[in-house]
Amino acid sequence: MRDTDRALVQAATAVAKLRCRSDNHTVAAAARTADGRVFTGVNVYHFTGGPCAEVVAIGAAATQGAGELETIVAVGDRGRGVLPPCGRCRQVLLDYFPSIRVIVGPMDALRAVPVADLLPETYVWAEQQVEAPAGPGPMVPGTRPAVED
Repeated sequence: MRDTDRALVQAATAVAKLRCRSDNHTVAAAARTADGRVFTGVNVYHFTGGPCAEVVAIGAAATQGAGELETIVAVGDRGRGVLPPCGRCRQVLLDYFPSIRVIVGPMDALRAVPVADLLPETYVWAEQQVEAPAGPGPMVPGTRPAVED
């Protein structure tokens, strides 16, 4: 694992210690771009469902104009260490950032693996489309073209 990967784990761990102090926020994530910018987020638990920390970190990166994310990690509260992404997050990561690396494993044997390794025989959203979406650029899975006023 690279030093930058260890620093990403440290960033997520620091957010988990600082911000995950209730049942509403129990996991923190940190994501890094190729140019070294780091974006963090925490899960938003609610009985009706809520976004995982990885998805919140993706949203934080998007609001800051980040492009391709290179590496991501999630860390649990109360010293639970690095947590692997859930199935939904694995699919979202693969659809949005097919070349992203995900840090997984026990703290004494962490490793960064391609997200595709975590989701074998994956559902390929693009193959299910009948026609390519019209518009000025690539569409993000699950979105619709913007309607102009």
